Amino acid sequence: MRGMVLLAAALAAAPAHAQTPPPAAASVDYANPANWVCLPGRDDVCSRPLATAELEPAGYGAVSSSAPAADPPLDCFYVYPTVSRDPGLNSDLTPVEEVVTTQVQFARFASVCRTYAPLYRQATLSMIPRALAGEDMSAVFNTAYADVVAAWHHYLDHYNHGRPYVLIGHSQGTIHLTRLLASEIENGPAAARLLSALLIGYAVEVPEGRVVGGSLQRTPLCTSAGQTGCVVTYMSFRANSPPQPGALLGRATRPGMTAACTNPAALGGGSAPLDSIWFARPSQFGGPVITWSTAGEAPAPFLRTHGLVSGECRHDGQAGWLAISVNADPNDARTDVIPGDVYFGPQLVPGWGLHLGDTSYAMGDLLRLVAAQRDAWLRTHH
Repeated sequence: MRGMVLLAAALAAAPAHAQTPPPAAASVDYANPANWVCLPGRDDVCSRPLATAELEPAGYGAVSSSAPAADPPLDCFYVYPTVSRDPGLNSDLTPVEEVVTTQVQFARFASVCRTYAPLYRQATLSMIPRALAGEDMSAVFNTAYADVVAAWHHYLDHYNHGRPYVLIGHSQGTIHLTRLLASEIENGPAAARLLSALLIGYAVEVPEGRVVGGSLQRTPLCTSAGQTGCVVTYMSFRANSPPQPGALLGRATRPGMTAACTNPAALGGGSAPLDSIWFARPSQFGGPVITWSTAGEAPAPFLRTHGLVSGECRHDGQAGWLAISVNADPNDARTDVIPGDVYFGPQLVPGWGLHLGDTSYAMGDLLRLVAAQRDAWLRTHH
C-alpha cells in the first residue's frame, strides 16, 4: 500500500493552482502539424470511420461506422493517458501507443466535434516503478504539463476562433487538464465557452456533499443533461471491489474531500445501464483475453453493448467511484467477463480498479452527453 501512496503523491506532485509551469528542456512547436495526433481537415485516426458491431444477447448484430461530422459547431481538446513505452521518464514526440489510444478513447468524438489531440512529452510507463520506489517525479510531470499548456495556447490562438469546446482526458491526461482548467481556464475568458470537461480516470476532489471546491474553485460537477460549464468525472471499480485505503485511484488525498463521481448515464444519481463501446482486440496491458461472444470472433474492431454493464456512483468518506456491475446471463451469447483491470506483469493491482476500461464503459453515454450540451449551447447562443 505504501508504494501506491507514493505513486499517488508523485502523480499529484504538480500543484493544481500553480500559475506558471517551470520551463521545459525545449519547447514543442505546435504550429507543426506533426506534433498533433489529431487535427481537423487531414487524414488521421480521428478522421476515419470506426467499424463497430452490435454485441447482442443472441450473437453479433449489424456492423456500422462512426463517421466524423461534416461541420460540427464545437471543438474537443484531448490529452491521452500514460501509454508511452519510451525508455526515458518523458516520452519523445514519435507517436506509437499514443495513436492507438487516441483512436480508442477519442476518435469517436469526431462525430460531434472538431478533434484536437496534441502530442506531449508525457511521463512514461517507465516512470511508474521509480515513483513506486519513492523517487520524486514532479519535474517529469512539469515537463509534460508545460507541453499541454503550450498546445492549449496554440489551439486558443490559432484554431478556436471563439467556438465552444470540450476538454477530454483520462488518467495522466486528466491530471494535466485538471491543472490546466484550474490555472489557465476557469478564471479567464475561455471559461465562458467551456461546454464541459470530461476528466476521467483520476481524482477530481470536491468537499464532501458539494459539487465545487477542492481541485476546481469555479467549475462545478455536471448534475443534469444539457448543463454546460461543468465537469464529468469518475473512476471505475468493480461493484464488489471498491477502492480500499491506500488505493491509487478512487480516493481523495485530503481530509474533508472526496473523489468526485458523476455517472454519465445518470447525472442525477442512481444506477443505470451503460452504453459501452469496447475495443475488441486483446489489451497490451495484460489480463485475460475476452471471449466476447459464443458466436465466434468479433466481426469489427469495436463492439457496442447496451446494458451489459451498469454503473452507479458511490461515496464513502474520501472514496468516490463508479461501481461497475456486469448484468451476467449465462444463457445468452455475450461475455460475462469484462476487461479493464490493471496488471503489473501477472499481478492484478486492485488499487487501480477497472482503470483501463474507464472510457469504454460509458462511451455511448459520453457522446450523448456532449451532444446534449452542444444542443443546449446552440439554443442559447444562436
